[in-house]
Amino acid sequence: MTHPSALKMADAVADHLADPATAPVSPRTTTTERQQLAYGPLGIALLHIERAARGIGPWQRAHDWLTAATRQPFTSGPDSHPFYGAPALAHTVACAADHLPGTYERALDTLDARIATDIRVRLDAAHRRIDAGHLPQLAEFDVIRGLTGYGSYLLRRDPSSSDLYAVLGYCVRLAEPLSVDGETLPGWWTATGPSGRSDERFPGGHANSGLAHGIGGVLALLALAARYGTVVGGHHNAMRIILAWLDRWQEKTDLGVAWPYWVTRAELRHGHLAPSAPRRPSWCYGTAGLVRAQQLAALVLDDTLREVETGSALVAALTERTQLKATTDNGLCHGFAGLAHIAARTGTDAHPATAGQLQATIPALLTAVCPPGTDPATAAAALVRDEEVGPGFLNGAAGIALALLAPATATPSQSAWDSCLLIA
Repeated sequence: MTHPSALKMADAVADHLADPATAPVSPRTTTTERQQLAYGPLGIALLHIERAARGIGPWQRAHDWLTAATRQPFTSGPDSHPFYGAPALAHTVACAADHLPGTYERALDTLDARIATDIRVRLDAAHRRIDAGHLPQLAEFDVIRGLTGYGSYLLRRDPSSSDLYAVLGYCVRLAEPLSVDGETLPGWWTATGPSGRSDERFPGGHANSGLAHGIGGVLALLALAARYGTVVGGHHNAMRIILAWLDRWQEKTDLGVAWPYWVTRAELRHGHLAPSAPRRPSWCYGTAGLVRAQQLAALVLDDTLREVETGSALVAALTERTQLKATTDNGLCHGFAGLAHIAARTGTDAHPATAGQLQATIPALLTAVCPPGTDPATAAAALVRDEEVGPGFLNGAAGIALALLAPATATPSQSAWDSCLLIA
């Protein structure tokens, strides 16, 4: 089933963002945010790459945004990460190069060499940290800034590379428990709050569950790598350790189960979660992202029961009023468009017991983005000009338009744009 209004809105966003020289965007998009995958021109280029790969837009638009992004060199080394600098550029360029053989080849070779050097430095520091028995920082391992995000790029670019095997080996070690001051903690426990900084609201730190910043991303990388045939020693056991943790901390909702964004030190010691209001079931944090990670793990572990149970959990999250009420925007990261895209991705791989139910949730999610009576062109113009969210990838217009394409047309993505989210 297609959704014409949502598709027209995505088309209109792409037309407003056709040319960086005339697009109605803030100058910061191509200046201060130039190297940011989340907010800058790279995310807009991804929109045009996906549209060109679908045959509904010209490649020139993608090339123009890449040109706007690369008028100055990109950062590599310790100041870069998967969503900033050379790695972010590499992801975007590789998505285009997949469909344009021979194009951007020299640039990608240069970027890959820089990225390989950075990965090895990060891995060395991470293993020394584990050997010393210290807790990690979120930025060591998460999808946005850490080794899991680098692993997602390597899995696409060179799934047989020694660097990918090394990242996966690190993920296996990360799943092993650490003893700190006589207390056993999961290996991904951090001493800080979710921001990565000391936070008095998190005395003793926390275990982050999210796909973007927590152990959910590590699970997704391990599962995707195994699905594509890249496996290291202890690989499946590491997935089972993470799954057991998620099972331990899942909580019942009105229609199913959900997972917390994190577990605090007090909750760990007490053995149960503190009461909290329902939280949005988003990609970055919450049930939608964690369901996809668990589904991918269940597929490679041949765990049919988990396939069905997690599919049912996502159906509940996408139909339960209390959870959806917590979703207040349309963005890819934690809004309705992102939920529609995850529902489509998850539904494609879902067990027959839940596949139809998941597909049935999509029209309402698309309608939330583009309600009846909305003029798609007017809505797209307002979205592009919204200074709060901007025109970019994670929260803004380009990401919303990208996330709408697959669910609104009932056809899968044609480029690897969402591989950086570790949902495919």
